Amino acid sequence: MNPERNDVRRGVNPERHGVRQGMAPERNGVPDGPAPGGGEGQIVVIAKEPVPGRVKTRLTPPFTPVEAAALASAALADTLDAVARVQVRRRVLALRGRTGPWLPPGFTVLPQRGDGLDERLAAAFGDVHRAHPGPVVLIGMDTPQVTSPLLVSAVDALTVRDAVFGPAADGGFWLLGLRRPDPALLLGVPMSLPTTGAEQLRRLRAAGLSVGLLPVLRDVDTAEDAAAVAAEAPSSRFAAALAGIRVGAAR
Repeated sequence: MNPERNDVRRGVNPERHGVRQGMAPERNGVPDGPAPGGGEGQIVVIAKEPVPGRVKTRLTPPFTPVEAAALASAALADTLDAVARVQVRRRVLALRGRTGPWLPPGFTVLPQRGDGLDERLAAAFGDVHRAHPGPVVLIGMDTPQVTSPLLVSAVDALTVRDAVFGPAADGGFWLLGLRRPDPALLLGVPMSLPTTGAEQLRRLRAAGLSVGLLPVLRDVDTAEDAAAVAAEAPSSRFAAALAGIRVGAAR
């Protein structure tokens, strides 16, 4: 979970870069249609509008800024698709920038607040919980391989745990869920470092919370990450976008 901090103005249309629109018929073996579970939980996706030069900057080079933004757009579309299939009380997009064709129906869009990532995460949890008190699961836009059943397990974990935590392979975290969100659980945690995940998990446990752990997923931050995640989710929009870029480069 490592969105860049720059402001955004104009996004990329993923259809121009080989990204399919609408809900994919199947991803990672997950059939079309809503996934069971979720109940009274809420899922928040925190994201940036995919603007060339302002998202996925660590992918350039070898990708151009436009290609990197197309990959970010595809990753965001895959993530929103997975969330859209989960039967929950509310789906929210905490967005920095403007919406685009990658946004499916059924989402409430809220602007992000705060400067540092810790502030924006805390604000997203707080804004959603104030509007509809109840458990909140938050995920970023860097793990397009995530599946709806995995998200269901995160939401369901909050019926028996105070928190649920999804560690990332780079030392960060790709998901955080809280039964009772509290800004103190996030503010001041150093973000975008190899120790971020360990520090965040330590903060949760130091507060006396019971924590359920999810599988480790790989964030897409580098070209190597992109290739590995596309191979893990070959039917995703992200994989299609990467394949389209490779075909274009080979011509």
